[in-house]
Amino acid sequence: MVQAATSQEYYYGTGKRKTSIAKVKIYLDDNGPFIVNGKTIEEYFDYKPWRDIIVEPFRTSDTVNRFRVVVKVLGGGVHSQAEAIRHGIARALVVYDENNKPALRRAGFITRDARIKESKKYGLKRARRAPQYTKR
Repeated sequence: MVQAATSQEYYYGTGKRKTSIAKVKIYLDDNGPFIVNGKTIEEYFDYKPWRDIIVEPFRTSDTVNRFRVVVKVLGGGVHSQAEAIRHGIARALVVYDENNKPALRRAGFITRDARIKESKKYGLKRARRAPQYTKR
């Protein structure tokens, strides 16, 4: 388990997607480790496309390898957690430098994706799935 220094200055952003919530802190260290829930990003997200989703805001704002990132993420599935982390990183980059906002907004990383699972309705099997109709 990798520990993070807490005495340094950091920029904070909260990201959300479906039921996942990511609390992101970016520290001004050159190329420090990327920590997610106490593990490195390679240990936590073993599938490369998920890691690519997470680092997209850094590529968009030309700040790759400029920060050390510490993330606490909970809830949801792995893909939803990756997108919540992306949202949190984008918000933290805007706190760091307001000039990053137009590029991040164009890429769609600032806007919270509000789509969540529709709640179940009584008399139905799921939100919209009705029981099978029988004629006799």
